[in-house]
Formats: sequence, structure tokens, C-alpha cells
Amino acid sequence: MALGTVLDPSARRVDDIAHPGPPLGPLHGKTIGFRVDIMWRSWDWISALWAAELEAAGATVRFWRAGGRTGEEGARMAEGLKEFLGSIDAAIVGLGNCGSCTGWTIHDALAAAATDIPTIAIVTQNFDDLGHNLARRGGRSGLRIHVLPHPLNERAREEVEQVAREHYPRMLEAMDAAAGAAVSAGAAAA
Repeated sequence: MALGTVLDPSARRVDDIAHPGPPLGPLHGKTIGFRVDIMWRSWDWISALWAAELEAAGATVRFWRAGGRTGEEGARMAEGLKEFLGSIDAAIVGLGNCGSCTGWTIHDALAAAATDIPTIAIVTQNFDDLGHNLARRGGRSGLRIHVLPHPLNERAREEVEQVAREHYPRMLEAMDAAAGAAVSAGAAAA
């Protein structure tokens, strides 16, 4: 009888970082970066609404749009992401709303978290497990991941903006924003 070795693919890495990273704390005076992509109009709408809320709370907001990841464009994207992460105090990275988009969302969120800034990845419900598995495989099982409903991109703008208003305070809570981090009347009314 032949013997074999069975490897457990669910084992944790010995160098896993189970801690979510530093808290966001007070918003006032911070530069918050949104990593957006070329795929999801719903994420453009949500990030624009959240950006307005963050600015109302005294934060500065920057956006960086990810593009192709291979060849010369991929090299430009890698350098652009590095520069972007060096210019912000916290990162909100999205949107994991398909397999490859979730992969790149988690990839970029792991890069942000590696710079020791407060970081959260945004995924939709159907890609929650994938996002967590990729974060764990990437060595950071504690990566903050906020889950939005799915489907999202197929909804009308008004519905997506309602989701954004409902999830803004939850996202801040997940990032450990300081108490009283100024949720505007628009977000609080949701």
C-alpha cells in the first residue's frame, strides 16, 4: 500500500497578521484615499457619496483609479498605487464585485495595509468569502472587509446611494473611526 501526504489548504500562515491594523481615529485633518476601478459605476457612486461625508467631517479625500495590471500599463499601475498609498492616511479599497475584481481589491488593500495605514476592503455579499480567503492567503486574515449587498451594479443610482448612506456609518465603525466622527444628517437619516 502506497502512503501519501495530504496537505491542509485551510491552514493559516505562520506569518499571518490577524490584527486589523491601526484604527482610523478622528477624521478631521486626515487624507482618506479611495481606490476605485474601471468596472463598477455603483462603486463610483458610493465612493463619491462617502467622500462628501468624509469631507464634511474635516477629512481630505483623494481618488486613485486602477486600470490594467499587465505589461507597461501594469507597471504604471503598480507605481501609481505605490505613490497613492504614500500620499494618504487611510485607504478604502473597492470594489470586490466579481472574481478578478475581488482579487485585485484584496491585492491593493493588502498593499495599503502593509504600509501600516488604516485600511478596509469593500466587497459585495457574493464575494465576502472569496475576499476573506484571499486576505488570509495573502497573510493578513485580520484585514478589514466591509460587505455591501449583491447585486449592486444593476440597481438604479437612487437605490445604490441609499445603500451607501446605510453603510457609511457601518464602514466607519469597522475602521475604528473615533466616536463622534461626524456622520452627517444625510447618512444618519438612513
